[in-house]
Amino acid sequence: MAVNAYILIQAEVGSAADVARATGDLAEIVTAEVAMGPYDVIARAEASDMDQLGGVVVNAVGTIPGVERTLLCPIVRL
Repeated sequence: MAVNAYILIQAEVGSAADVARATGDLAEIVTAEVAMGPYDVIARAEASDMDQLGGVVVNAVGTIPGVERTLLCPIVRL
């Protein structure tokens, strides 16, 4: 069963649109949009397991130019 999560991203000033585009180009990202508030980009990700999801955040999203901080919010089914 796939693991889904929201990734909240704080970006450098003026780079939110570029960060959203680059994030959205990643295979595991379902959608990435610019937002207003404490986070500049909100992305929804889907991965096969938590290890893959963590890898997406650390090794892919976290290395995009302009990304300052990320917060991973896994979706749970209650």
